[in-house]
Amino acid sequence: MKQSGAILLISCYELGHQPVGIALPFGFLKHAGYQPAALDISVEPLNPEKVQGAKFVGISVPMHTALRLGTKVAERVREINPPCHISFYGLYASLNAEYLLTHGADSVIGGEYEIPLLGLIQSLEKEEKREIPGVSRLGQISDPYLERISFVPAHREGLPPLEKYAHLEGDGTKQVGGYTEASRGCLHLCRHCPIPPVYGGRFFVIPKEVVLEDIRRQAALGATHITFGDPDFLNGPGHSLKIVRAMHQEFPDLTFDITTKVEHILKYRSQFETLRALGCLFVVSAVESLSNTVLEHLDKGHTHADVERALSILREAGIALRPSLVPFTPWATLTDYEELLDFVESEKLIDFVDPVQYTIRLLIPPGSLLLNASAMKPYLGPLVQESFTYTWIHPDPRMDRLQRDVTEVVEKAVASHQDPHITFHQIRLLTDVALGKTTKRPSPKFNPLRTRPPRLTESWFCCAEPTQGQLDPLQKSLVNL
Repeated sequence: MKQSGAILLISCYELGHQPVGIALPFGFLKHAGYQPAALDISVEPLNPEKVQGAKFVGISVPMHTALRLGTKVAERVREINPPCHISFYGLYASLNAEYLLTHGADSVIGGEYEIPLLGLIQSLEKEEKREIPGVSRLGQISDPYLERISFVPAHREGLPPLEKYAHLEGDGTKQVGGYTEASRGCLHLCRHCPIPPVYGGRFFVIPKEVVLEDIRRQAALGATHITFGDPDFLNGPGHSLKIVRAMHQEFPDLTFDITTKVEHILKYRSQFETLRALGCLFVVSAVESLSNTVLEHLDKGHTHADVERALSILREAGIALRPSLVPFTPWATLTDYEELLDFVESEKLIDFVDPVQYTIRLLIPPGSLLLNASAMKPYLGPLVQESFTYTWIHPDPRMDRLQRDVTEVVEKAVASHQDPHITFHQIRLLTDVALGKTTKRPSPKFNPLRTRPPRLTESWFCCAEPTQGQLDPLQKSLVNL
């Protein structure tokens, strides 16, 4: 299987970034002497010639949307190349192993997947049928592989150019963006997050030199901004700060963004001026809700008041907060939703919140910690396995209706590149209707030529259901092959 193209790694979606879920295992396999090929169907069509020549096809599924798209890709791969071995790997693979193995997959890999992936390929090459830790097969479900591995730098040759992916947008300019990870897994056990069922509160750092070499390679490819895709960049603050200090010393003009919890913003408040001086432009933080009731049910580890303090800390440091939200949960009320919009407006955050955040409805994947939560059970419905989530019904039908209406508005707004102030106003009008308010809200006043805060041009979110607009191009390209 060492001949070029016999191994094909396919990415389906990584939030608009050049996929590290392909680049890291690609480098690992190259280091072992293999010559894999790569495809990213989020920006390029499925290549039937690459599929036909592959003996092993690995499909990367690090998030919900990627899995929804990945199952469609697997069906088409099987039609083109029936005898090839299809393996799903990544966070959402192990959560859905039993379904995938009965619907086209020959194997599923979870956790730290590089070692199991290599072991599986080697065993197939030798026609062995041995059990491999971390690799599940039909009738043989394995736990995720959670051992430290020896990383090698990501390999990005053969992937589409960075220009095809998300850019940094701000001050009327667009800059080429890169994407890397300094760690995987997470120390925290937020109940709605898909990471705890796989990692169980553990996280693994990627060595500093491996991360820096990946950054060097992306800088050479034109990246002027780096997104650190770690679930929480400050799980290991010493490790993370060493990386960005070294990055800044080597590339003083390179900017970056990170993701971290509200409680980490409070805990490490003294570090954010340093992060800003090193090039941090914005922080994504899983605020999720401003309702303390909802936050407690999700076990988020912060309160409404903490969010206000975190916002103040970042503003003092000169760093933008870009909150991620889950406004539609069984415990959220219409008043909660209105208060969230009030907060965004009063704190002048309209330009800092991607409109998709107002649409997010709680996803409950197989293995979710919420499945055993007593507060969830009154609302929980059956598992819809082909959608990879459990259903649930809000006790107030107006909330489910509002979520559908807001989603429709936001999908159209994203497609037409509508100004977020207009979209926000439309959402406020829908909320007023849901609350039974009859007073007409005045049209928003904003400067369409204003300077907007830094953001990435890809606005969708890992825990959002894929839109029909995301699914249609893929399905069309698959049908036309």
